[in-house]
Amino acid sequence: MRLSRLTVIIVFIFLGVPCLVVAQTNANGSTINAIPTAVPFLNISPDSRSGAMGDAGVAISPDANANFWNPAKLTFNENNDEFYVSYSPWMRNFVSDMNLSYLSFAHRLDSRNSIGASLRYFNLGSIQLIDANQVDQGTYKPSEVAFDVSFSRKFGDNFSLGLTGRYIHSDLSSQSFSTGSTQTTKAGNAFAADISLYYKKEVQQFGVPAVFAFGTHISNLGSKISYTDNGPQYFLPANLKIGAANTWTLDNLNQITFTFDINKLLVPTPPIRDSNGNIIQGKDDNVSVPAGIFGSFTDAPGGFKEELQEITYSPGVEYSYAKQLFLRAGYFGESANKGNRQYVTMGVGFKYLYYGFDFSYLAAAQKNSPLANTLRFSLSINFGSTTAAAPAQE
Repeated sequence: MRLSRLTVIIVFIFLGVPCLVVAQTNANGSTINAIPTAVPFLNISPDSRSGAMGDAGVAISPDANANFWNPAKLTFNENNDEFYVSYSPWMRNFVSDMNLSYLSFAHRLDSRNSIGASLRYFNLGSIQLIDANQVDQGTYKPSEVAFDVSFSRKFGDNFSLGLTGRYIHSDLSSQSFSTGSTQTTKAGNAFAADISLYYKKEVQQFGVPAVFAFGTHISNLGSKISYTDNGPQYFLPANLKIGAANTWTLDNLNQITFTFDINKLLVPTPPIRDSNGNIIQGKDDNVSVPAGIFGSFTDAPGGFKEELQEITYSPGVEYSYAKQLFLRAGYFGESANKGNRQYVTMGVGFKYLYYGFDFSYLAAAQKNSPLANTLRFSLSINFGSTTAAAPAQE
């Protein structure tokens, strides 16, 4: 069998199979010179709120999306029960039927403890299967799924920690598809964990009440994933997010938040090799997961300058009127040598009683970017009463 659609190029990238130079884009929208990992969809921003703020969300006010951005925030969520659903047609200029769906739920157990769960489904679109005689053999729909369960606990009034467990299923090739080797491809499965922290403090700034918040989230710490029985194994996109946010309450109706996130993959940077495969610059990337995580800060072939290029940054702003109307904007920046994702984002949100609707739009800075004109649509529902978070009891 062979696959007769450009979508298969993405499958090849995921599987680490050599492919034509026309394959210039990974599933998260970065160019092929980005640090390679399996299942990069795990780091795609799934929700409209942060998607409108340059993909910044580690330290902004908590909601059910904290399951993705910073599970430690869950215990500070003012809603006792919150459900969130989001949908995004993904890279629609590249593949017309690729999309990302996201479900998230948060529940406050008491004043100290909260739990959450989320499900991400990444549909890579339909691939037509054609044999050597050009006879149609039907279609195949590769997809990836991640299911998370999180727990958050508050320590005192201002600080919390979070822990997440994750199951990942990556089904990227039909059984009819062969890589050309003696290995038969299969769906990949892996387990991972996240650890996170969150700190917030009510203060006075410029004569008005304000809230300063700080967060850190280390995600996708887990086993490698493989798509064959005895073939190569690939790193999960272990990732470090650090963010800060400052919110000013200008009066009874007007509130504004500025936030800033930085992000770095905690996986090995591939070395530079000669034609014989010998390393001439950098370090061997065939290492264990712990070695890859700790070595990711010092293994870039270009030294410290290249390490800095591996950091992405996301400034964002959110304006709130009466906590019912929200206007948002942001920017995402990434080095041209490490993926070259650069885009401006914007969006709006509305809340009425227990319901909320959010929308975001992405305008890519590069011409012909597969991320250009990306849309996200989200709906949130609060079940039961909505109350202010009670202080933790010592």
